[in-house]
Amino acid sequence: MVKISKNYTPKESEKYMCEKHKLYFKNKLTEWKKDLVRTNNEALYNSSLDDNSTSADIVDQASSYTEKNVEMRAINRQMKLISKIDSAIKKIHEGTYGFCEETAEPIGLKRLMARPIATLSIAAQEKHEKNEKVYADD
Repeated sequence: MVKISKNYTPKESEKYMCEKHKLYFKNKLTEWKKDLVRTNNEALYNSSLDDNSTSADIVDQASSYTEKNVEMRAINRQMKLISKIDSAIKKIHEGTYGFCEETAEPIGLKRLMARPIATLSIAAQEKHEKNEKVYADD
């Protein structure tokens, strides 16, 4: 069982995706997920307390509806993010975390530290975005 300190940072000199790296990213992803779940729960709880839909003023009702719509979209985005975090944690367990889904090349520590849910190397991501732009322009 590998242990790492709270201020451990993966190093390029270590073997890529060694047990220390996996544990570091698993901890980072787990903490991120906890924060998102807590934020979502607070938002949902506060949203249920602030119900202006029974207000007699039509402007208040419209404003409340717009705010709720924005909040629900934000929560929906966070739920998708939680799903991506779960997928990344699953990849750690499977031993495929940190490797590009298209090329199987290492994604790289710097990229993963900046975006722990990355599934593509920078080159594959740029190619993917370029293809998306080409199809969007059609």
